[in-house]
Order: sequence, then structure tokens, then C-alpha cells
Amino acid sequence: MKFRVERDALADAVAWTAKSLPNRPSVPVLAGVLLRAGDGGLQVSGFDYEVSSQVTVDVQCEAEGAALVSGRLLAEITKALPAKPVEIAAAGAHLELVCGSARFTLPTMPVEDYPTLPEMPSSAGTVDAATFANAVGQVAVAAGRDETLPMMTGVRLELNGSTLALLATDRYRLALREIEWRPDDPDVSANALVPARTLHDTAKALGPLGGEVTLALSQGTAGEGLIGFAGGTRRTTSRLLDGANYPPVRSLFPTTHNAQARVSVSALVEVVKRVSLVGGRTTPVLLNFSADGLVVEAGSSEEARASEAMDATFTGEPLTIGFNPQYLVDGLQNLGSALALFSFVDAFKPAVIAPAGEDGEAIPGYRYLIMPIRVTR
Repeated sequence: MKFRVERDALADAVAWTAKSLPNRPSVPVLAGVLLRAGDGGLQVSGFDYEVSSQVTVDVQCEAEGAALVSGRLLAEITKALPAKPVEIAAAGAHLELVCGSARFTLPTMPVEDYPTLPEMPSSAGTVDAATFANAVGQVAVAAGRDETLPMMTGVRLELNGSTLALLATDRYRLALREIEWRPDDPDVSANALVPARTLHDTAKALGPLGGEVTLALSQGTAGEGLIGFAGGTRRTTSRLLDGANYPPVRSLFPTTHNAQARVSVSALVEVVKRVSLVGGRTTPVLLNFSADGLVVEAGSSEEARASEAMDATFTGEPLTIGFNPQYLVDGLQNLGSALALFSFVDAFKPAVIAPAGEDGEAIPGYRYLIMPIRVTR
């Protein structure tokens, strides 16, 4: 194998592929990236039996072949190379990499020991890449991190006709985003629970490429389905989580409200961050809403305390409600609007935050539900 490639293209491809490689692979070859050069270009692949990544790069190929090398090491090296073309050649049990006056010799692993990447499932439809990336970012923030509850670490995709809904919850908050997409079957009705980290990393990489992302889906028995995403020269597949018993979380959104508040997103984020300095990450902040505006408080009488008043438009009976400050900031920062519309039932029921337009009305498509924290004063 021997080829010549532009440094930036190689570094970008290797970095994207290596990012999903396991830190502690069950077998050494899973820590590698597979380089396969041919007439169609260079394929850079990674696979850990759960997630596969593959990207194709244009190269000047002098000799076809394949080599398997440490993904993280190659990513570090290509990132640090000077801005000059890179020449790579396989030499026995090593890979020679030359860029300008820099020369590296890397040990290779047996290509024949590397597992075969899964085939892409059947296409289900396409969605605008930027819209999809934005939607995933808004929802993935609410997914759980507790691996003992794997169902909560996923983002649920609901495919119904031309509507693609994304949901995620860690039991303390819930995010829902609905977007339009172009299904191959206009009557499609399917659900898939995708690991949130994989989905987020994939969407973040495909979004800036522009164009469309192809969603591919194969449903086997519970927990054995496969989902694929393809955009530009990149493709990713991931095993699905078992979502057969995913709770009916949509029912958590209240159908009515007794009070509403309209607040500047940037101002409230700054105030919450400032006031919460007197407590820890999980110490609640109190939001005191009234016709006079909003007062944000944190702390207790025995400890450090902080409070700050700010403008807000409020309708309803005066209300004091407590939230986890990080969960509140996460929701506000992902609204994608200058105004936030809060809807309340009472101080002990979940509150719903939605983006609002200049007229103060809710912008449909995204809702962020957050559970209150009971605070004794």
C-alpha cells in the first residue's frame, strides 16, 4: 500500500474515526483504524462491535493495500503534522509516514484479525443535515449518563410519516424536538433508541457538511436493531438500545398551565450562573415570579446566600419554584431563541420551557420539561 494525501483531509478523517474507538478495547485490534487504499480513494474505518465509522478520502494511490494501526496515535500524529502533503506506505510490519522533513514509523496489527464492518441498513429517508444536528444537540443534553439504566442513556427517534421526533430523558428532565424529514415510505411508523453519545457525535460531524443525512434503519428483535447515518463521504452505524419498554414520556407534558413567564434567555443564564456560585452544582436555585418580575435566589440562612432581580413578564398567581441550576441552564442554552417561555401548573409540578418569538408566543417544535426541587425556606 502506498498513497499521497493532503494533510488536512487525512487528519480530519482519522480524528473523526478514532474518536469513537474504545479506551479499553476487549481485543487490541479494536483500538486500530483500518486504512484501505484503492482506485476509489482511501477508506478510513473504525469498529468496536457497537459503533462503526467510515470515511472516504481522495488520495493519489500508487499501490493498493490495507494497514491497521493505532487510531489514537495516528490521530495525534496527523494533527501535529506540518501543512504539507503526506506520503504513507506499508513496509512489512510497519507503516511509514512522511510529511515534509517529518518521518514516522508505526507498528501495524494484523489486518486479517480486524472484524468486518456491518453493512448499512436499508434507507428510511433523508433529513437536512444542519436541522438534524441542531435537533440532536437540543435533545441529547437531557439523556442520562447512568450506564446502569441504559434505556435512559439513549435518544428515542420516532418516525411517523414526514415528522421525525427526538426525545430524551434522565428522569429529571425531558427534551422533545420535532422536525420535518423526507421518508422513503410516506406511511412509515417506526421507533429507534440510539445511544445519545453516538448520535450526538455523529450529528455534530455531519451537520457542518451541509446537504442531507440519510437515515438507515433495520429492526431485528429487541436490542438487536441497527441504525445508520450517511452524509457526504462519511457513514456511521450503531447498534440500538433495547427500547421495548421505553416509558410513555410524552404524557409528562402538562396539557394546561396556571401561570406563564417570558424571560430573556441570555440574561437568565447569566443570573443563574452568578447566583448559583454560592452553592454546588446540585444546590437548587429559587425562581420567585410575580407581577414585579423575577428574583433568583440560592443558598440558605446558615450558609452563603445570593439573590438577584431581573425583568420578566409574568401572568398568574405569584410563584416560587426551585430547579437544579445546571439542568435549567442546559435547557435555556438549547432553546435557540432570545426569549424563553415558562409554563407552570404549580411549584410542585414539572415546568415546561419553550422558545418564544418576538411576540412572546411559543415557537413550536421544541419543549424542555424540568422537574422542580422542593426547597424549605
